Amino acid sequence: MNQDKITVFTEKLAEKILLIRGHKVLLDVDLAKLYGVPTKVLNQAVRRNIDRFPDDFIFQLNKGEDDSLRSQSVTSKGRGGRRYLPYAFTEQGVAMLSTVLKSPRAIQVNIEIMRVFVRLENRGRTCVTCLISIGYIPKIGVFES
Repeated sequence: MNQDKITVFTEKLAEKILLIRGHKVLLDVDLAKLYGVPTKVLNQAVRRNIDRFPDDFIFQLNKGEDDSLRSQSVTSKGRGGRRYLPYAFTEQGVAMLSTVLKSPRAIQVNIEIMRVFVRLENRGRTCVTCLISIGYIPKIGVFES
């Protein structure tokens, strides 16, 4: 992948990362598109290996969370839509996907997803560090690197 394609991919991927229940997550539908497989295939692979995916790696959205996401984007509620609530994968869940999806594309996509999560984490730390240094946030042990 050349640098321009990586930059576009990274920007689009970062837009797909959501904050749900205090976790940065990617939804199954977005991951399936990235991996180039139907969502059903991705979820079947997870179900066949469910012992690798504890609750802090993957969780299913509840109706309220799903409704909230749908209201934030234009989605069809007619025929052909989802018949189940989506699954959210945390960073660890995405990493674990690489053990069940083994195509060359899945491996490359996983590497880029991990890089984006790390970049977002580093940006978050940088922002907190700046706010502490100007006194906007009191320095508390939790925020120290």
